Amino acid sequence: MSTLKLKQLTHYVCWKCEDPSKLGATKLNKVLWLADVLAYKISGVSITGSSYVKQQFGPVPRSILAVRRELIAEKKIHERKDIIAGLLGVHFTALQKPDTSMFSPQELEIVDSVLSEICDKHTATSISEYSHDVVWQAARIGEEIPMFAWLAGASGELSPEDFAWADSVIESKEGMNDAA
Repeated sequence: MSTLKLKQLTHYVCWKCEDPSKLGATKLNKVLWLADVLAYKISGVSITGSSYVKQQFGPVPRSILAVRRELIAEKKIHERKDIIAGLLGVHFTALQKPDTSMFSPQELEIVDSVLSEICDKHTATSISEYSHDVVWQAARIGEEIPMFAWLAGASGELSPEDFAWADSVIESKEGMNDAA
């Protein structure tokens, strides 16, 4: 099931990004990763259910290469390889309208938002740097990065109650030191 959802979402992302020059392999992987992470943060469940592994340029769906091959074989997307700044780049064009029936309106809204942010405001390099958080750095190449692991890299806000608790712990420790 997760491979089917990943396949359908990959097709959708290629369809929604009308300018193929804005959607290379790195950005595609980032859209999928960040949409899944954001959905997980909101609902406790990722959109695709895919597992992600650490690769050189960030988290990548484990089965993305097989999914891309299937979409190409089914003539749903076209993959164009170019040399860009001396590196091999891959760009995608959707050839058919995707089936979005397995996604909720909220899931598609998340994907659209992430896609717009990544394709319109980032280069492949800048979005890769963004995804190289402490969780990605701690993993080895090819190692799975569990969806919940992003929580370790997310900084939270401290509330006044958090500060009051910390002050009380410090005061109790100071009192113990004075008694000794």
